[in-house]
Amino acid sequence: MYKVMDNNDFDALRLITSPERVLVGEEINPDYAHDELGGISRMPEALVRVLSTQEISKIMAYANENNIPVAVRGSGTGLVGSCVSIHGGIVLETTGMNKILELDEENLTVTLQPGVLLMELAAFAEENGFLYPPDPGEKSATIGGNISTNAGGMRAVKYGTTRDYVRSLTVVLPDGTVTQLGGKVVKNSSGYDLKDLIIGSEGTLAVITEATMKLLPLPQVTISLLVPFNDIEAAINTVPKLIKSRYSLTAIEFMERGTILFSEDYLGKRFPDRKAPAYLLLTADGNDRETVDKELYGVAELCIENGAVDAFFVDTEERKSTVWSARGAFLEAIKASTTEMDECDVVVPRNRVAEFVLYTHTVSEQLDIRIPSFGHAGDGNLHIYICRDDLDEKQWHEKLSKAFELLYEKARAMGGLVSGEHGIGYAKRGYLAQSLDNAQLEIMRAIKKVFDPKNILNPDKII
Repeated sequence: MYKVMDNNDFDALRLITSPERVLVGEEINPDYAHDELGGISRMPEALVRVLSTQEISKIMAYANENNIPVAVRGSGTGLVGSCVSIHGGIVLETTGMNKILELDEENLTVTLQPGVLLMELAAFAEENGFLYPPDPGEKSATIGGNISTNAGGMRAVKYGTTRDYVRSLTVVLPDGTVTQLGGKVVKNSSGYDLKDLIIGSEGTLAVITEATMKLLPLPQVTISLLVPFNDIEAAINTVPKLIKSRYSLTAIEFMERGTILFSEDYLGKRFPDRKAPAYLLLTADGNDRETVDKELYGVAELCIENGAVDAFFVDTEERKSTVWSARGAFLEAIKASTTEMDECDVVVPRNRVAEFVLYTHTVSEQLDIRIPSFGHAGDGNLHIYICRDDLDEKQWHEKLSKAFELLYEKARAMGGLVSGEHGIGYAKRGYLAQSLDNAQLEIMRAIKKVFDPKNILNPDKII
């Protein structure tokens, strides 16, 4: 059992940090009880707005000694309850640790604190002639959160996920020990890669307090292609052909007409084309317009050969703003269209994406529940939302449970996994246990025990 915090504990936290950065009881905004989706809820006993590695080290040492659970929170944009303090205790908010510390142009790296926002890092890199490739939809997420979930995003098909850009991490272990994992080196065969264990561990193994990230030279030209299809299956079945082709696409996104309409209503902006049932949004980048245009003309021709009805170049600032703001608002737009929702963040082999999307329609009809979706067709990661609408509490939980059961069972049958980029957290633990064998689960539990013998750091998340 964990210790119930009292005034002595609160005073100790105030001495480590400062009184105005330690909030307790009714001083804590109720928003800190949940993440963006809100399905998992519990108020912390103390919220501490930390500013340094040293503060976090002292807090973790105190919590470890006194058996107090600790959860780490960035912007709170997660969808599976990873930042929720389900046992009370302490929440460490890292948004104040938001400094970019160093740009190393010779080694193509940037060193920063975990509270830097994704959009801030992307803008900083671009201003200096570099590209930070990971591009998850939620630009206000922190880099610490992106690392903790190994966030992917729209450019993963060409550039990979967050894991591919982490060179080193400074972390605080659950007992307060500070250590650095990795370095600015490009290759590393020096024993177990502990850095890679931290990436994607959702704050269960260590607290990230500094990160060095890889950058790339900034492409001079980026152009997108919006491709409508009269048939959903034809749209997604074109994706493997694009991947096998000689064309090097940065992003391959799938969207349905219904999701586009939600986004139009939410943003008050009209999409360039809204008549087709399904669309692919394709992007290419490079260092000169002629080369990128030639690439996309070939892509457009391939799509039309495979059932596309047209192909629109997204090459003006107005059209870019309209299309990409709509794509970026899909989650919020679907959320605004219903009373409550939950997400199925599955990843399946790329050649099974069409089959899985069509299966979501079958489940929607079978359960009489609305299930809009969109996703990164180029890497098989789909975002599927189960919407409550007018269902009462009993109907909602029954249908939600059944929908998850059917969707995850289908994903397993296809050789897929529970989460492509949003993580497991608290909400999806049971589904992870169903998708992995006992040997893998026992290894995960053993790793957790080595890092955190007292199980105080984000307990009961993932496993």
